[in-house]
Amino acid sequence: MKDRRIILGVTGSIAAYKAAELASALVREGAEATAVMTQAAQRFVTPLTFEALTRHPVVTDMWTRTAHREPVHVRLAEWGDLMVVAPASANFIGKCANGIADDMLSCLALAVPNPLLIAPAMNDVMYRHPAVQENLDTLKRRGCHIIAPVEGRLASGKVGVGRLAPVHDILAVIRDELGKRTR
Repeated sequence: MKDRRIILGVTGSIAAYKAAELASALVREGAEATAVMTQAAQRFVTPLTFEALTRHPVVTDMWTRTAHREPVHVRLAEWGDLMVVAPASANFIGKCANGIADDMLSCLALAVPNPLLIAPAMNDVMYRHPAVQENLDTLKRRGCHIIAPVEGRLASGKVGVGRLAPVHDILAVIRDELGKRTR
């Protein structure tokens, strides 16, 4: 992953704290990473955490512009070799599947020309809901790589499928996707 540029999307899920572990692992492996956080994600983990781990400013506002006066989602989409959203909430998955771009992360997901990896994390009932499954199927058909959640203890206290895939599994998929692409 040395010198590869990774966009890390973080959505509102209790699993957002694991995204910090993922950011740290990406940097340790030599990648340049930058985080994009939804408003809901910021309720779980602050942007400062990701700034400290990646040494890049965290993008949280859709209306931020680059030094070249371009919208950030355009410049950032072109900058990244790959985008991974971990954790991806049902809300974000629904937006992506239906082309809704009403915040920075959903806007960026529609603008990124390189691989988009989505790692869902949510309550097991939500994950199994037909609407979520249809949205995931739609994204798969469009070429998005879904990193399936695993079974484990959920925020509700019960055990079920919906827990964010382990960071080492997400890293393995990122490595695999980057290995398929040359700059």
